[in-house]
Amino acid sequence: MLQRRHLLATLTSVAGSAAMGLSSARAQAAAQTSAQSYAAFLDSVRTQALTQGIVPSIVSQALALTRTPNASVLKLDRHQPEFTLTWAQYRDRVLPESRFAKGRSVYGAQQSVMSPVSARFGCDDRAVMGIWGLESGFGAHDGTYSVIDALATLAYDGRRSAFFRNELMKALQILNDGDIAPAAMIGSYAGAMGQAQFMPSAYLRYAADGDGDGKRNIWTSEADVFASIANYLGKCGWQVNEPWGQEITLAKTLDKTEIGRTRQRTLAEWMALGVRRADGTAFSRRDVKGAVVQPDGPGTQAFMVYHNFNVIRRYNPSDYYALGVGLLGTGIVSA
Repeated sequence: MLQRRHLLATLTSVAGSAAMGLSSARAQAAAQTSAQSYAAFLDSVRTQALTQGIVPSIVSQALALTRTPNASVLKLDRHQPEFTLTWAQYRDRVLPESRFAKGRSVYGAQQSVMSPVSARFGCDDRAVMGIWGLESGFGAHDGTYSVIDALATLAYDGRRSAFFRNELMKALQILNDGDIAPAAMIGSYAGAMGQAQFMPSAYLRYAADGDGDGKRNIWTSEADVFASIANYLGKCGWQVNEPWGQEITLAKTLDKTEIGRTRQRTLAEWMALGVRRADGTAFSRRDVKGAVVQPDGPGTQAFMVYHNFNVIRRYNPSDYYALGVGLLGTGIVSA
């Protein structure tokens, strides 16, 4: 019996070792196939870039930054949080008092640079500060990923390959223009770049030179960051010296059909429905059109939003984001 058990154990061990060996061999083969496939993908990118007139040395330097698909990028892209925050949870998370305090300190140091740049590109400091603060913590957190590596990985992944391949080609065009060196093109895992977190296509459309050096450096030049954000909003229709919105109080609960950024009325009409400023006072300009937004639904915190609110949404199409930008920027610049 012992001999039989020993024989069975030996056979089991041998079978297990064989299975492990087979599994390891398959894994190695799969990895080799994947590497060969990624190399072929990069060759196709190289060919396309050269066809579009990108300098060969730039293409080589850029593609040398990505050898295999970036596992960290794929993990982050595939495992984004599925839960939805309420407005109150989002507000408390992105608008702590510490962010306002830091913003006021930074604005004090940068106002002499920001104000003329904002004005030149048709925007206001409060909007620039709000976006800069939410996108990169006033420049403190602008990403750690190679944009070329991240975009190549996502373009190869196949789920949104056309979108990310287009962004990859735009990134190569930026490098070809000489605004940044390939290794210095850093951003988020999704390819959003620098302190303004522009995707390459947005960069080519809106990035601006704020310090006059002939480059559009949204990574290390604050003047260029401010100019680029201001130019983005200005070209999207920002109305200078006009409000984005304000918190309000309601005399009665409004029906859901009356709430939402597209359901506009004049402030005189809203006042007739019992809408007032948060401090209870009446609006001074009654002919202006606005809409009531209550992100968490009837009976919760409410805002009157205007044209500039929708311009902020062009940067990021989220009511939460636009409210966050507006509240942060106003809280910093108006303090």
